Amino acid sequence: MSDSRLFKILYYLLDKKRATAPELAAEFEVSVRTIYRDVEALSSAGIPIYAEPGRNGGIYLLQDFILDRAILSENEKLEVLTAMQSILATGYTGGKEMLTKLSALFNVNTRNWLEVDFSRWGKCTYDNSKFEKLKTAVIQCKEIKIVYENSNSKRSERIVQPLKISYKSKEWYLKAFCTEKQDFRIFKLNRILALELLENTFVPRPYPDIENNIQQTYHQIVLLFSKEIAYRVYDEFDETEIEYQKNGDLMVCAQMPVDAWLTGYLLSFGAQVEIIEPKYLKGVLAAQAQEIYEKNKP
Repeated sequence: MSDSRLFKILYYLLDKKRATAPELAAEFEVSVRTIYRDVEALSSAGIPIYAEPGRNGGIYLLQDFILDRAILSENEKLEVLTAMQSILATGYTGGKEMLTKLSALFNVNTRNWLEVDFSRWGKCTYDNSKFEKLKTAVIQCKEIKIVYENSNSKRSERIVQPLKISYKSKEWYLKAFCTEKQDFRIFKLNRILALELLENTFVPRPYPDIENNIQQTYHQIVLLFSKEIAYRVYDEFDETEIEYQKNGDLMVCAQMPVDAWLTGYLLSFGAQVEIIEPKYLKGVLAAQAQEIYEKNKP
């Protein structure tokens, strides 16, 4: 007899309220006789489950039946509470009362082990409030008006339908449908300069899986970093992209978009980085560095 099947039968009846033996047999791919044996096993375990014969009969649970806390093991209780704490750490406040009730029901106290702060250093609380508004917009399917600055320093105001908040490569993004462009777009949260929650609602649509196509347009970049800046290299690149050199320097081979962002990013390393490939990028970086020097020379 499968214990997991017994739990599945319970969950099925809690959801459907009532089912026939042939229906359960088809659902769990066993015989009708096996279903009746499972019903007997559940009844023997103290579960108020009943089977009524006849045309209008069926298998059902006593009305208002809930799963007793003893059904979950101690580890399973901790897993449930840990999952709830993880959700609360993202800024969701609606589950605090639920977490308190579950802790009391399970008779388990858990440490507050996780904290997520969406604000940047020195950014006060605006990032957190922005994330909270976006979360509300996504959950309630409400349109938002944003002021956004793209990677080309072009600022625009647009109305979008937020579909999902995504965390990728140490940055937060909003996946949304832009009503102006009538197409799907990804917005970096740090570049959303203003945000207004609107009353207009929308029917959410699935965001297309286009990330792989975007990555195919990236160029192969080879960079040599001095060992003095190793801590940043390990912070910002995957270990599979890093090759340790005998003198302690680090060679990085990664796919990155060649644009104004990349130039600024490489300049942030100062003299601690050397471009190996592509060769033409050396000239681009040198020209940018020369322009910076001309503007700031004493």
